[in-house]
Amino acid sequence: MPQKTNDLSRRERQIMDIIYTKGEVTAAEVNAQLPDPPSYSAVRTHLRILEEKGHLQHREDGPRFVFYPTQPRSEASKSAMDRVVQTFFEGSLSNAVAALVDNADGKISNEDLKRIEAIIKKAKTK
Repeated sequence: MPQKTNDLSRRERQIMDIIYTKGEVTAAEVNAQLPDPPSYSAVRTHLRILEEKGHLQHREDGPRFVFYPTQPRSEASKSAMDRVVQTFFEGSLSNAVAALVDNADGKISNEDLKRIEAIIKKAKTK
């Protein structure tokens, strides 16, 4: 089972973001997408470490290794959100939601507002 995302370095998080965006990648594809990319061998080392930590698996495609996440995007996003709420909002969900709404500058669609209202209503019944 993968460890929590807070055990990842900044670079490892960047790599995981790329992998979740693309679904599966080679080391060369990761290297091409990274800001201020390290050497190709450094990317391969990061991928190996992420695999050892349980975040990635790989399959062979000819001479290349293709890496993919071990955890579905939905689980990883929940873990990431938990980390953001703890780190930036002192564990306060209401402060995190307020920041998201305030940053939207009135650009929240009626559909999103209805969905948020339904989520809040459901939470009140629990």
